[in-house]
Amino acid sequence: MITVNGQFPGPRIVAREGDRLLIEVVNHVPNNISIHWHGIRQLQSGWADGPAYVTQCPIQTGQSYVYNYTIKGQRGTLFWHAHISWLRSTIYGPLIILPRHNSQYPFAKPHKEVPIIFGEWWNSDTEAVITQAMQNGGGPNVSDAYTINGLPGPLYNCSAKDTFKLKVKPGKTYLLRLINAALNDELFFGIANHTLKVVEADAVYVKPFVTNIILIAPGQTTNVLLKTKLHYPNATFLMSARPYVTGLGTFDNSTVAGILEYKTPSKTHNTLKNLQLLKPILPALNDTSFATKFAKKMRSLASAKFPANVPQKVDRHFFFTIGLGTSPCQNNQTCQGPTNATKFAAAVNNVSFILPTTALLQSHFFGQSNGIYSPNFPNSPLIPFNYTGTPPNNTMVSNGTKVVVLPFNTSVELVMQGTSILGAESHPLHLHGFNFFVVGQGFGNYNPNKDPANFNLVDPVERNTIGVPSGGWVAIRFLADNPGVWFMHCHLEVHTSWGLRMAWVVLDGKLPNQKLFPPPSDLPKC
Repeated sequence: MITVNGQFPGPRIVAREGDRLLIEVVNHVPNNISIHWHGIRQLQSGWADGPAYVTQCPIQTGQSYVYNYTIKGQRGTLFWHAHISWLRSTIYGPLIILPRHNSQYPFAKPHKEVPIIFGEWWNSDTEAVITQAMQNGGGPNVSDAYTINGLPGPLYNCSAKDTFKLKVKPGKTYLLRLINAALNDELFFGIANHTLKVVEADAVYVKPFVTNIILIAPGQTTNVLLKTKLHYPNATFLMSARPYVTGLGTFDNSTVAGILEYKTPSKTHNTLKNLQLLKPILPALNDTSFATKFAKKMRSLASAKFPANVPQKVDRHFFFTIGLGTSPCQNNQTCQGPTNATKFAAAVNNVSFILPTTALLQSHFFGQSNGIYSPNFPNSPLIPFNYTGTPPNNTMVSNGTKVVVLPFNTSVELVMQGTSILGAESHPLHLHGFNFFVVGQGFGNYNPNKDPANFNLVDPVERNTIGVPSGGWVAIRFLADNPGVWFMHCHLEVHTSWGLRMAWVVLDGKLPNQKLFPPPSDLPKC
């Protein structure tokens, strides 16, 4: 497997708000590579964002590139991962941003902080898995296990000794920095007989709330406070994660576990063998009602120190359909898609996005977009239909490299409507270069006459990745105050491969601090 500095997961990066980071990436493998610093705003530094063929050409074998960016106005848990094909299956690691010196958390300082990063383990090469799926048009093979900090844990056949153990003391508070780096699965997570207090999501503080179970989609991060029991309990506790599944495809139906272990008081000599092992009760695999309730608990802190600057007026309204569709098989061959003559595809507003062979940002910056991309991405579906009802007869998608162009400081409202064309499912959508406010969500078809009356414009949660509900819609707002080209895509990697992706071009503003920096001299070439 491909690793960074010989580590899996990759090295932890710890910085402070306001720090400038210089990270040299040297490619020693046969694959092209690029790294994305997931959730970092990259103000004026879009060249360092990382998605291959969007903000940069990938780093080729034997080449290197220095990612150079400053962390402005952000603190909390993020992560970094490969952003080309399916290489992020093994190339990822935590990116922790501490508050500035002399700045405190808006909650009591924890005794200890522990990153917990969820991943997927594959016995096969993930590049072969997605190559085969793209050739035969069917759904890709699924992973063999899930991992916590790279370890699958005791519930799999041969990995009891490969178990993440969190050793804790009684009566202390631990900050767990949860990161979902899995390729294709949203996950439920819980710790037996313990509650978790959610205090942050996607590196933004939230109004604290207590829960037994966390739901976390790929690309999302959640900070929770774990308060340990006051007295040494005569037990150990499993912490487990397993998928939340809404689609019709196959999935890895397994459970990863780590162990929460209390440090034994010196007077007792209990061996672990005698201790009772307790397991958490996780929701059913398709528990959409839990997912909905959990999402509704997420609110911005919206305090004087950490305000929620929700755009109150909207300059541009967009309505995007998000979902799966089909493409015809090539050369009259048969495919393993929904029918013999079709293969799976995915699209936004029925445009299945084709990555160019030159980076979009480069062609935009040098005014050479002609033939690379067109600026006419549709603002709404060209042919409206009953999005969550009986699917239309024609499920074919169109293909293209189209973008939305926004003037600097445009305030945007985007409604993302899930579709049931090939079965309704949840889609975690990630927007590069911005945080956005989740002002509303619901089931069925979005109603522009009724639904906006219920939008939360006071303390909506601020995120970089949001699940479009299965058979429903979500409304977000953001201010386009970051010049560059910004990718938006489903963080289920299979859907991104099938084309569930698009890009926003934000033009320079008039002032020097509103313009994209020129490209670095070592920017990789295609």
